Amino acid sequence: MDKKVVLTGSSSGIGKAIAEVLEKNGYYIISFTSRLEDVASIEKEAKDILASNDIDVLINSAGFGMFEPHEELNPKNISQLIAVNLTAPIILSNLFLRSLKKTKGHIINITSIEATKHSKFSATYTASKAGLRDFSLSLFEEVRKSGVRVTSINPDITKTPFYDNLKFEPSHSDDTYLLPQTIADSVLEVLNIKGVITDISIRPQRLEIKKK
Repeated sequence: MDKKVVLTGSSSGIGKAIAEVLEKNGYYIISFTSRLEDVASIEKEAKDILASNDIDVLINSAGFGMFEPHEELNPKNISQLIAVNLTAPIILSNLFLRSLKKTKGHIINITSIEATKHSKFSATYTASKAGLRDFSLSLFEEVRKSGVRVTSINPDITKTPFYDNLKFEPSHSDDTYLLPQTIADSVLEVLNIKGVITDISIRPQRLEIKKK
């Protein structure tokens, strides 16, 4: 029987690439579609999934960014960013963990290279992604005896719709950005390796961005 994967953010970008790669390799994708700012909706959808499934993998891929001077951010948008990037993955891990313990499953959190460093105009985004990365590393220590694996994947600049509403985007040089397929292939490798990759950063060879 195909292993069942609950995946957020499957409609575009890295999440879509992950869904395509895993489906080609025998995984059954359950796209999680609730608004990630709405805790009640998250709980209801998770309960509905668990009513008929034991889950083998949870992949938290949904996320978005804001890169502005902190005083210029909208408080509502700050709250939404933290809800989507940090709170929702923590809640989903909580809701699916008992099922994952039954299957000796795997939680993969797609964070960001910003989780590992500090950049101007990125304070809130960095806080959300660093929080998710540290959550992943701490949760692994908690659940490793149960057989559950936990991985944080920290991609650098990746050519996706993530940049559609931002003031910058990847440059045209193909050695300055990653492709979603690269991250998806890394997810498959992490799932298949014997042992646990708890934390992995993936970066292009050169750093270069283009202002819009």
